Amino acid sequence: MPMPELSSVFDQALLNKFMPPETTDQFFEALFGDANEGAYDISLAFRQGTPARLEFEFHLTSKPGKCLACNLTFGLPNVFARHPVIDIKGLTEKIASQLNGLYKIDRWYCGDTRERTPDLHVIPLYLDITPAK
Repeated sequence: MPMPELSSVFDQALLNKFMPPETTDQFFEALFGDANEGAYDISLAFRQGTPARLEFEFHLTSKPGKCLACNLTFGLPNVFARHPVIDIKGLTEKIASQLNGLYKIDRWYCGDTRERTPDLHVIPLYLDITPAK
């Protein structure tokens, strides 16, 4: 079963619809009771795909004048996996809808936080997929 050209399927415009910018404020409002307490913005990016796995990343980008300290982000994979504002289960359903019924998502999980730069940390989101029958 041919794999669609995923970088064109999961372009940034679509991913911004799946995880709009207001998600950041909603997340920090729920977490701290005040959206202004957040030190970073959250966005979703497509990394790569194979017939067995899709890889996305949550990008945590420091807000102006805020520090993106490792102690703020290293525990987040577990928080993101369960948090209703991030809603990874709903997010994976939206992603699956873009696969035109060719593949199904068997499971998803978050990887460990990675510091790309002092102003950008990423949390990998892995989706194990198989061809739909």
